Amino acid sequence: MKFNKVMIALAINSAVIANAMAQNISGKVVDAQGNPIANAEIHVENVKTRVLTDENGQFSITDVAKGPVELHVKADNYSHYHEDVVVSDSDVTGLSITLAPTVMEIIDIHATPLHSSAIESALPINVLAADELRMKQASTLGETLKNEVGVHSSYYGPVSSTPIIRGMDGPRVMVTQNGLDVGDASRVGADHIVSTEAATATQIEVLRGPATLFYGSGAIGGVVNVVDNRVPTSTDTTFDYLAQHSSVSDEDEASFALNTGSGNFALYLDGFWRESNDYDIPGYAEAHDEHHDEHEEDHDEHEGEEHEEHEEEGVKGTLENSASKSSGFTIGTSYILDNGFVGFSYGRLDREYGIPGHSHGHGEEEHDEHEGEEHDEHEEHEEEGVYGDLEQDRFQMLSDLYFEDKFLNRLATKFAYTDYQHQEVEEGEVGTTFKNESYEARADLYHADWNGWNGAWTLHYKHSDFEATGEEAFTPPSETSTLALAWLEETHLSEDVLLQLGARIEYVELKPNGMAEEHHDDEHEDEHHDEHEEGEEHDEHEDEHLALDDQDFTPVSASVGIVWDYEPGYNLGFSAAFSQRAPSAAELFSNGPHIGTNTFEVGALYEIHEHGDHVDIEIGDQDVDLETSYNLDVTWRKFEGDFGFIVSAFYNHIEDYYYQQDTGFVMEDGHDHGDEHEHEDEHMEEMEDEHGHEEEGLSLFIYQQDDVDMYGVEAEFVYQISAPLKMTVFGDYIRAELSDGGNIPRIPPMRIGSQFNYVNNQIAAELAVSYYFKQDDVAEFETETDSYTMVDANFNYFIDGIGSDMAIFVKGNNLTDEEARVHSSFLKNDAPLPGRNITVGIRGSF
Repeated sequence: MKFNKVMIALAINSAVIANAMAQNISGKVVDAQGNPIANAEIHVENVKTRVLTDENGQFSITDVAKGPVELHVKADNYSHYHEDVVVSDSDVTGLSITLAPTVMEIIDIHATPLHSSAIESALPINVLAADELRMKQASTLGETLKNEVGVHSSYYGPVSSTPIIRGMDGPRVMVTQNGLDVGDASRVGADHIVSTEAATATQIEVLRGPATLFYGSGAIGGVVNVVDNRVPTSTDTTFDYLAQHSSVSDEDEASFALNTGSGNFALYLDGFWRESNDYDIPGYAEAHDEHHDEHEEDHDEHEGEEHEEHEEEGVKGTLENSASKSSGFTIGTSYILDNGFVGFSYGRLDREYGIPGHSHGHGEEEHDEHEGEEHDEHEEHEEEGVYGDLEQDRFQMLSDLYFEDKFLNRLATKFAYTDYQHQEVEEGEVGTTFKNESYEARADLYHADWNGWNGAWTLHYKHSDFEATGEEAFTPPSETSTLALAWLEETHLSEDVLLQLGARIEYVELKPNGMAEEHHDDEHEDEHHDEHEEGEEHDEHEDEHLALDDQDFTPVSASVGIVWDYEPGYNLGFSAAFSQRAPSAAELFSNGPHIGTNTFEVGALYEIHEHGDHVDIEIGDQDVDLETSYNLDVTWRKFEGDFGFIVSAFYNHIEDYYYQQDTGFVMEDGHDHGDEHEHEDEHMEEMEDEHGHEEEGLSLFIYQQDDVDMYGVEAEFVYQISAPLKMTVFGDYIRAELSDGGNIPRIPPMRIGSQFNYVNNQIAAELAVSYYFKQDDVAEFETETDSYTMVDANFNYFIDGIGSDMAIFVKGNNLTDEEARVHSSFLKNDAPLPGRNITVGIRGSF
């Protein structure tokens, strides 16, 4: 008994001593007039601790380790603030933190390992979240982001549209989900869907400029990171929902997301469903060609009647074969620890979508001399259509653990396995199947403050097993493996100057599996060549693919960034980056018809030799180089008060830039060595058959390397006219040209726009106007694109008493029903943007 009393006394004494030794930080957060700010968040850098201020602006952080501590403070409608505090043997009390109001929306980002927001980064960053994300949400990621400054869309119809950042897309823009590659085939072809969903995202982040330090050489142009709660980090119960209908395609959509939990276990569940018909367009899908019309008028009466029948085969006011339906769900769970969490999620995505803009060789059938038969054939073709059938399973494991009082004080790990497949189906039969099985693992290890420096080391591994089989498999199966090590550091040189440094080295290996010759065999069996020619050509392709060597590269990247808060509410961001990119398998190994883009694609490992009226495709010397970028970026920001702006200017010199060059040749039916095609009027007759119709075939494009210069400006100005009314003016411009003369193809045009926002307790409304200039800085064989104006608007009415954020909304897009064609799209002359669209819906949360 006496022994027990002694033990109890020792335990109480230990607790008292521990409590006495525990350090606390307390204080108050106020505005410029000294009024308390409630619900401001205070976060200790590299520590899990986050607290909120009470209604009096007071906060208290307990059990803080000794040493230097960096506090980050944020609140809605106020600028972010950081405070450096040194914790010793006694508590830190009486802190007074003043936040300045801002007209700019400031959101923390997840795309970089180190803490950052849209105004605290050396590189410019876009963030879409909350109501703004819901209003801009579209069926594709590219269309969701297309109105962000510095971001355009590769538009390929309503279901396939990828983001373009500063003129770069495809293998130069990394699309990630919670920091891990989405693992689809969208960077292999512009017609392939980005397999991530905006409907259930909490925010979408865009890093404009080289982000190779964070994500590797595939991010040399930028990063789009889709953030969601698939792996939950909280047991709080929330339920979000949305239902809407759009008129332009009779699209119906519904989505929900549930987060809940009990004890240490958190549970997450979401789902979405979307279905649409062919969408409406202002006129005909095919672009108007004045020269071709004049040429047609010179034919005899019979040919003129036939031409009228040909025009009628395209339905005015509708983009045929643009319907889609998709659905998906995610289930996730986590175990919440005192020092972090460990969690897992599984997601499923299914999507069927029409592939507009090509006929797959049905052109001859559509010109039958009997109009009735032609109409029947067209209806049959329309019913059959050409469509894609996508399936994806994705598994994720995430963890984030904090270790206080340790030099290595945080470990964040991520793992994803993605099994992706999509099939292109024609006449009820699968023509081509694309598969991508990928694994990715990433570990970020953070260290505590060391002489004012904070940083992290990243170990990153990724493996992709890509396969394309069938009639239109334009690239052979291949495996790509990447192993990388990165180091990021930052320090405050003074209270007003933040210095950011980073370096990364990676090893990339590409292995062609030599199986692509199979699809050539199927194609040549259907050719109209004689048996001898067919055998010779097949043997040539087989030898070429078998002769492709494995390729390996060692890209290196480094950058320095400075953020200088030279006056309260102002800063300058400067970034200089040296970045290298290993080419993708498609850029090197492609050799076949890519029907989705109406092209015949040839990789950089091949050479094209002209022989009279035909060309030969042969293996080159296989000497290809890394793409090397030297990038300078300057950003000027004002973010406090009623007027704010962000202005960025960049210059990017890229050596050995990979791009697709139109050779001026047409491959007949996708496989023949065809005649050279020219876009000049005097050569038009060479491209027409005896009836005056353009020759069927695919334009021959080859990947090649040249030095390139890209430069441009991006600007956004925001003015709070009155308490409820805000005006924004924005614009962006990019110029991309070969260093020795000439233009890069498919570069977005200059754009300017403005929008007005009105917000009060129950109403939020917006009117936006964007003007896209004519694009006449075009590459050889590339056509110009006319200017156009888009007018959009939305209206939200918030209903009190039903959940925490219920709103009935109406939004309109392209209200003037403008015919608009996206210059950066391969199908700009076949697939214009949708016409006038009105969307009505309801959304909310509990």
